[in-house]
Amino acid sequence: MLPVGPPGGGNSPYDSPSAFAGSPLLISLELLMKEGMLKASELDAPASLGRARRARYDAARRFRMSRLRVAFERFENSAEHRRGQRDFERFRQHARSWLEDYALFSALSARHKGKPWTAWPLELRSRQRPALARAKQELLKEIRFFEFLQYLFDLQWRGLHAYAKSNGIFLLGDLPMFVAHNGADVWAHQQLFHLDGSGHKTVVAGVPPDPFSKTGQLWGNALYDWRELSRTRYAWWVDRFETTLERFDALRIDHFIGLYRCWEVPAQARDARRGRFVLVPGQALLETVRRRLGTLPFVAEDLGLITPEVAKLRDHFQLPGMAVLQFGFGDGGAGREHEPHRYVRRLIAYTGTHDNDTFLGWLRARAGTRKEAATMKRSRERLAAYLGGAKADLHWQAMRALCVSAAGTVVFPLQDVLGLGSEARMNVPGLASGNWEWRVSAEQLLPGLADRLAELCAVSERDSAPGKRRA
Repeated sequence: MLPVGPPGGGNSPYDSPSAFAGSPLLISLELLMKEGMLKASELDAPASLGRARRARYDAARRFRMSRLRVAFERFENSAEHRRGQRDFERFRQHARSWLEDYALFSALSARHKGKPWTAWPLELRSRQRPALARAKQELLKEIRFFEFLQYLFDLQWRGLHAYAKSNGIFLLGDLPMFVAHNGADVWAHQQLFHLDGSGHKTVVAGVPPDPFSKTGQLWGNALYDWRELSRTRYAWWVDRFETTLERFDALRIDHFIGLYRCWEVPAQARDARRGRFVLVPGQALLETVRRRLGTLPFVAEDLGLITPEVAKLRDHFQLPGMAVLQFGFGDGGAGREHEPHRYVRRLIAYTGTHDNDTFLGWLRARAGTRKEAATMKRSRERLAAYLGGAKADLHWQAMRALCVSAAGTVVFPLQDVLGLGSEARMNVPGLASGNWEWRVSAEQLLPGLADRLAELCAVSERDSAPGKRRA
């Protein structure tokens, strides 16, 4: 699944203000009602919000945060919740390494009406101890509210994870390579990032020009100071992996290339073309993490331009890489390693990712030029022949091709299972707005889809029995 932290700029889960916190938008109000923190009448959302076919983040935040504040007041002031209050205190101690800074950052951000922390008063921007102590006293209740939200998220997520595990369901999370500059992690650990004396970025993260974008992608995230991180024995990264693995059984490391080298772009650049590659001590980091965790349950997102050095790093730790079916049949077949018959067992194969169009949307896309149209026509003809000449249910034929491949695990975006077109695309790289808004309705999740998926898993021996391949 996508990262589950608080969404950041453009509501992106890859620009979260925290590498540790969970999104309050994922807290179930229904469960709070069952716990006596909310009343049934308080769960009545505006009909327009419930019927929305695209996520309405601002409206959802207003509705949910007002209810969560009510739940907080009842939790704090009712004797009925004394056991929960003790659990809350235990959670605060367990998550202390990141929770205090995150809650204080969130409270200060609210006080300063969402202004970036670089625009706060100097004593707060530079984290002078007397100023922080005064802010903690003045914002005590607000800080506790944000801690309470993380307690609820953790409590409910643990319940979800336990339920999934009891039903043989494996949760694969997603760890973004970078964090938002205007976030708790950069503010609290300024020495670990490339910043100037005022806290502003000197360089930012991105990727060079590629098939997704002719000018590259300018993500704008602050870049790590790996020399400083190495002095701490990568403590921040180790804590991050440990915290995230409390929620998931395994993690996809987004932009795995960034553990070998990163595309560093001057902070004032308008696009990513003026960048340069800078080497990263990824092997030392992963060795440290393995010593701490004893294992590396990771997937390397190794899409794009992969150098032999990146492949060597991935293979040194025996991490599965990724393959995307669409890449095997685009651009005249330039990505032949993405064709299912070439897959190896140590691989996770996808029909598409959150950065691609849906499978059917990709098939139906119109070309901009005659040359592009001719290339797309050849690719589609080759794909149709590859899938056995089928003209209907091509998305199911594509999923079947992945299931009968040698790939150890296959993943289907829900949009492809539902057979949806470009209207259901999750993200267009380089586009600042309109992403991350697709919603699925309960009416779309028909029992027949589950039966068909089960049949596909059974025929390809991708069921949940021990030792079998996963889907």
